[in-house]
Amino acid sequence: MRDLAVLPKAHLHLHFTGSMRVETVREMSASHGLRLPSALEADWPVTFETRDERGWFRFQSLYDAARHCVRGEADMRRIVREAALDDGAEGSRWLEIQIDPTSYAGFVGGITPALEIVLDEAASVSRVPGAAQVGVIVAASRMRHELESRTLARLAARYAGEGPGAVVGFGLSNDERRGDTDAFAAAFDIARRAGLALVPHAGELLGPNAVDRTLDALRPDRLGHGVRSVEDPRTLARVVEDEVALEVCPGSNLSLGVYDEIEDVPLRTLVDAGATVALGADDPLIFGSRLVAQYEVARLLEFSDAELASLARASLRASRAPTEVRETAFADIDTWLAATPT
Repeated sequence: MRDLAVLPKAHLHLHFTGSMRVETVREMSASHGLRLPSALEADWPVTFETRDERGWFRFQSLYDAARHCVRGEADMRRIVREAALDDGAEGSRWLEIQIDPTSYAGFVGGITPALEIVLDEAASVSRVPGAAQVGVIVAASRMRHELESRTLARLAARYAGEGPGAVVGFGLSNDERRGDTDAFAAAFDIARRAGLALVPHAGELLGPNAVDRTLDALRPDRLGHGVRSVEDPRTLARVVEDEVALEVCPGSNLSLGVYDEIEDVPLRTLVDAGATVALGADDPLIFGSRLVAQYEVARLLEFSDAELASLARASLRASRAPTEVRETAFADIDTWLAATPT
């Protein structure tokens, strides 16, 4: 089989805190005199049951505990740098890392410095040989007031650009069962006018009705997850017709109990329907699987190497990677596929 770690690809669904190596959060915890939950120590990685509110609360509490260990500029820079290096080691040529700067503002003097630190380190590490080049997605939270989302959208627009070290997208994350999707439309209008990719989460914890509502209200370019659009053929057809790419994260789907078995992940159904799919790792810190593991799931679902190469190309096409990054990666994908399997 061809080595999936050298297959060129883009990574479009990776959360800032969730991108951390588990060793990193343990070191940060120790250096700041904090205690971690056992789930990030001896019991790691964790499987959740999120079909009810308690399962999601457990997941969110664990995520918050990890985020609490990020205590300043040095920690933030370390996260960006390690994410880019880890992604590069797995064949990722372009990474779009997603951050809500309000979560770290208190330690660095505000949301603007928080974002600037991430952007500066993204630009710096992108020049390191072997690292993925890094763009940044600013994400608002469904758990917060929609006025905050407009503030974040204006901040994202201020730093909008192309290439490494720029804000390339605007998202909406957290429990999709919370908040009114329509209320965030104004924030997405601000981001749209700035030319940013619009990448809200939808269709993971809720089904096709939530996907339809997100398509109506926010007019996204991509959906974080979106896998449950398969539950209504009309919704899936609309996703395909509107050319909305889906950031599918099989590992987190399984860990969160969205699907019970690998065979239940509807990757084949999505691809056969004509959907653009970009595989992502979501939160490796919590779920214990990084980007290559998502391609390994696709291989277990009997995707051929030619089909895996198509998934890699789709991730690049759906990205905001610079043209030269995409074109070089496309050529290298062809080389990967032409090589004799070992």
